[in-house]
Amino acid sequence: MQFIKEYLSETNQIINQLNLQQIEHSIDLLVQTRRKEGRLFILGIGGSAANASHAVNDFRKIANIQAYAPTDNVSELTARINDEGWSSTFVKWLEISRLTANDLLFILSVGGGNLEKNISPNLVTALHYAKVIGTKIIGIIGRDGGYTATVADACIIIPTPNSLNTTPHAEAFQAIIWHLMVSHPKLKIEQTKWESVAIT
Repeated sequence: MQFIKEYLSETNQIINQLNLQQIEHSIDLLVQTRRKEGRLFILGIGGSAANASHAVNDFRKIANIQAYAPTDNVSELTARINDEGWSSTFVKWLEISRLTANDLLFILSVGGGNLEKNISPNLVTALHYAKVIGTKIIGIIGRDGGYTATVADACIIIPTPNSLNTTPHAEAFQAIIWHLMVSHPKLKIEQTKWESVAIT
C-alpha cells in the first residue's frame, strides 16, 4: 500500500510542476502545421513507440493532422536496423518521406537522446536532420530532456520526483499530454465516440 500511495503522490507532484506554457506552445505549433498542410512525424522507442502509434491515430482521427510513425512499419524498421544500423533508422525514414520545413517532428522519449552515452542515437540523428531542413520540433521528454531539449522549439519535460520511477512516469505522461493536445479546442475537430453518445 505504501508504494501505491507514494507513486500516486509523485503523479500529483508531476501534474503540479508541468510547464503549461510549453504545452500551449506545442499546441500552437501543431495548429500551424495543420494550417500549412504539413505532416506530423512522431518518433519514439520502446514504450514510447507504442505511444507514438496511439498518438498518430489520435492526431489523424481527432485533429485531422496527417501523422505518421516510422515504428508502425516493422518490416522497414527492422530491415534498416539490419542493413544500415540502428542510429540511422529514423533519419533514413525521414529522408524517404521528404521531410520539409512545413512538417513537424514530435519526439516521445524518456531521455531525449544522448550520443555520448549511446542512448537513442537514432533520435539524435533525426533531430539533427530536422534542424538542417528547418523542420519545427516538439517533444514530451523525461528527466533533463537530453538532446531533444536542446534543439526543440517546444519541449515538455516531465518532472522527476523519484528517479526510481523515471520511465513509468515519463511514458504515462506522454499519453496524458498528447490526449490533452488533441482534446484542446484549438486542435480538436472530430468528436470522440463516447462524448458524442447521449447519456440516457
